[in-house]
Amino acid sequence: MDMTFIFTMHEGLPRQGPGSNECTRKAFSMLNDLPDRPEILDIGCGGGMQTIELARICQNCHITAVDIHQPYLDDLAGKAEATDVGDRITTVRASMDDLPFEDAAFDVLWAESSIFVVGFEQGLLSWKRLLRPGGYVCLTEAVWFTDRPSPEAVAFWNDCYPAIKAVPETCAIAEKAGYEVVATFRLPGSAWWDNYYMPLQKRLPELKKMAAGNPDAEGQVAFSEREIEIYREHGSEYGYEFFILRSR
Repeated sequence: MDMTFIFTMHEGLPRQGPGSNECTRKAFSMLNDLPDRPEILDIGCGGGMQTIELARICQNCHITAVDIHQPYLDDLAGKAEATDVGDRITTVRASMDDLPFEDAAFDVLWAESSIFVVGFEQGLLSWKRLLRPGGYVCLTEAVWFTDRPSPEAVAFWNDCYPAIKAVPETCAIAEKAGYEVVATFRLPGSAWWDNYYMPLQKRLPELKKMAAGNPDAEGQVAFSEREIEIYREHGSEYGYEFFILRSR
């Protein structure tokens, strides 16, 4: 399947996945003992709403923002300049499964709505080399909030991310990979709707026209419609959890 249209669908949206500035700030507030000038790597940054918020929060930091899709990076760079945080952010086009950085280069790895691309366990294991001793990984991961999800929700997640687990199981994977679980918290429903699903839903009629005649693109639009409806009906059964992890 050609995934190019997925990137096009999400260009210019406030976010490319669930999240909010409030959640970004809450997660960052849980980091202790950072150096005076922390180096942060934002992995799968998309258009960079969280990147810019981090630069606002931590005015003495430097953030390297990585994404595979150059238009997202261009969007981020423009917004960073417009909000006067451009001097704190460097963009790098790279794949998150082949990050071109030296070992122990960063104090914090940040990954909102992105680690699913490589998988939770694989991401934690392969990215660990990038952290300095005692460094943090802050990320969001899809989890079950119930022991008995509906068949409709299970079918949806089996199609898109069958590795989804409950919070305790996800914490256990992080601990096995060499991290201390500092804290976790659930993203509220507004983090899904306000900056992600509602803007995407507003764009769907235009996207259907763009996709017409391209079976892959048509399938991706249809999947987004299904995703939004499944969350509308079953969003209490699953969602994103923010994990604040520290390398041991």
